[in-house]
Amino acid sequence: MTRELFADAPGPLEERDAMIALSMVPGVGPGRLRALVALFGSAQAVRAASPRALRDAPGIGPQTAQAIRAFDDADAVAAQVAQAERVGASLLLGWDEQFPRLLREIYDPPAALWVRGALPPAEAPMMAIVGSRKCTDYGRHLAHDLAQELVQRGYTIVSGLAYGIDAAAHQGAVAAGGRTIGVLGSGVDVIYPARHADLARRMLNHGALVSEYPLGAAPDAPNFPRRNRIISGMSAGVLVVESAETGGSLITARLALEQNREVFAIPSPVHSASGTGTNRLIQQGHAKLVMTVEDILDELPPPTRGASKGTEEPAAPEAPAPRDLSALNDVERRLYEALEPSPLHIDVICERSDLDASDALVYLLNLEFSGLVRQMAGKQFMRT
Repeated sequence: MTRELFADAPGPLEERDAMIALSMVPGVGPGRLRALVALFGSAQAVRAASPRALRDAPGIGPQTAQAIRAFDDADAVAAQVAQAERVGASLLLGWDEQFPRLLREIYDPPAALWVRGALPPAEAPMMAIVGSRKCTDYGRHLAHDLAQELVQRGYTIVSGLAYGIDAAAHQGAVAAGGRTIGVLGSGVDVIYPARHADLARRMLNHGALVSEYPLGAAPDAPNFPRRNRIISGMSAGVLVVESAETGGSLITARLALEQNREVFAIPSPVHSASGTGTNRLIQQGHAKLVMTVEDILDELPPPTRGASKGTEEPAAPEAPAPRDLSALNDVERRLYEALEPSPLHIDVICERSDLDASDALVYLLNLEFSGLVRQMAGKQFMRT
């Protein structure tokens, strides 16, 4: 008997263990896992199904059916549970109350999500910001600033923790003391790129890392296009800041359109290769041109949309987190104190801090990753 995957259902520990076991069966990826649970009603029912019933399931076949029946690696399941405890991860099933409401509604939602950190309430509004890994200063600063403004209006920022625009969006949200969610193409315990480990740590204080892939899963290339449907699926809209003619952010925009989400794009100079894709989105009428945050908010419902009480007032934006300078070393503190809220050239900063440029640039990069400093064009830096 088939039941809807996201009908109200209990989520006992035994069901989570069964879901973990299924996710580890060779040939059962996230898509097949979701389809099997939808068909049989629960992960436990899939594990208990007869070989014939499994073979008859659409898209399974005898080899995968046999793999499901043969899987009995309790130690591997226990290792996943132990690793989850070590890194503070939990498995959120599709029918759990905390599962993002909009993500439930897409054509192919994940059957479960591994989560580190804390997701906002299921009804909380989210906005995705995506773009090129090889972005310009123009794009990076816009992504950072628009993320800040959106979290101050009550939105949670969703992106993919990649280099470039993704990182800038997460950093902007964190700098404003708002929530942000990183959707990974690896296990939530495998931070990719590794250089963003510190950013990921700070994000866990302001939101969550999520993935449909098992703990320990490597960041394999095929995982990333598929994870993009989660980025767009859990969001009310998708803002593409910079994109070349092809790229993952355009895949996310296409998925957003298929999911009936709002799509926005920042225009780029006509001769800028890094913005050809965003300009095309606007030209073809697939995205609304954005110049200010108001251009986004005009198309979206207020942050209280979907709240249990439609008459509730919008939640006040969280106050920016106070700057904690206690973790800075002596050189970083000296550099930070040499900076101002307006841009200063690296030569001026070096003179004030009594450092040479090569050393100063290394420590300024650390401060930038900590959300304390912003780099501007022409080797200029400023306090955020």
